[in-house]
Amino acid sequence: MNEKKLNKKGIFKRKLKRLLTNPFTYIAIIIVISICIATCIVHEYEADGKTDSEIFGWFDTIWHTIVAVSAAYFDYYVKSIPGRMASLVLLLFGMIVFSFITSKITSGFMNILMKNNKGLRKLRNMKNHFIICGWRPGFDKILEAVMNSNPDISSDKIVLVNEAPSEHIEQLKTNLFFKDIHYVAGDFADAQVLKRAFINTADRALVISDQSKKRTEIETDSQTVLAVIAIKNENPSVYTAAEVIDKKFEEHLKLAHCDEVLLTQEYEHSLLATASSGLGYSNVIKSFIGTDADSGIIIEDFPSSYFGKPYSDLLEKYSKEEGSVLVGLLINNEPLLTPDDTYVIPEKSKAILICTNQKQEEKK
Repeated sequence: MNEKKLNKKGIFKRKLKRLLTNPFTYIAIIIVISICIATCIVHEYEADGKTDSEIFGWFDTIWHTIVAVSAAYFDYYVKSIPGRMASLVLLLFGMIVFSFITSKITSGFMNILMKNNKGLRKLRNMKNHFIICGWRPGFDKILEAVMNSNPDISSDKIVLVNEAPSEHIEQLKTNLFFKDIHYVAGDFADAQVLKRAFINTADRALVISDQSKKRTEIETDSQTVLAVIAIKNENPSVYTAAEVIDKKFEEHLKLAHCDEVLLTQEYEHSLLATASSGLGYSNVIKSFIGTDADSGIIIEDFPSSYFGKPYSDLLEKYSKEEGSVLVGLLINNEPLLTPDDTYVIPEKSKAILICTNQKQEEKK
């Protein structure tokens, strides 16, 4: 208890010392004293019928001072020379005070705007939001695809965490589609930066291979692994997907309990290889990936009443639905494609479907 009192006393002394050594403190004192003296002069030479200025008593005198200082005009027409000189002082100091207050307000708003654009502003408490870590050229296309694939997440529920140049973020926010997205500047592998993005209450996190700085592929993947470790340490329940370039880092991410691992280079090589066959495999793969949340390969929950029943029962259920084909099950984040009809569906399984977007087909 005594330590707390001593700390508070020390803080108070430091603040008092800072206040007394600030030159603006003395300027403010001089202005206040000058206004008080000018008010007394007006009262002495104008009040109580000394002139026909209609100032009677201290109330009218103080009102004259308030109007002169705050509104920069005279509510009473003073007649005496000392009264006029004092009123002029009130008017001048009023303009100084008004300019100072206006500049402070403008500076405050500009500071908030700059902090917001640079990702330094403290976010309000957020829950069940989506954190996207990392940046690279063409990030706006990635972000647009993420939002199209997650229509349940509004733009104000997305938090970007990266070290990209501020002009790139400003350019991104000129798009009305992204204007409500939040931004936190800093190293996304740093736990303190992640806390500023409220990682503890986040629902999902996506870590992409960062290209905001010049790094080797190994350094980039190492940062991704460190980020996933930091994310899972702060919030073990957050669903985390991470992108790496080199396959050898996949095992590290799995040890860090990453829910999904994306092997960018491997996918690129596979697409190139399939395209070289001349059979149109790459076009088929692109249609499976889809461009929104309603087409391509879809992962979907189904009624728990099917748990413990044969796979054929689930096949029969989806065969009655138009525009979707059941191709397998997702069990503990691992796909099982076209199991036997007699396969018993385990608990917490999800359906893997290939769906067509009916609305898009109608437009075509």
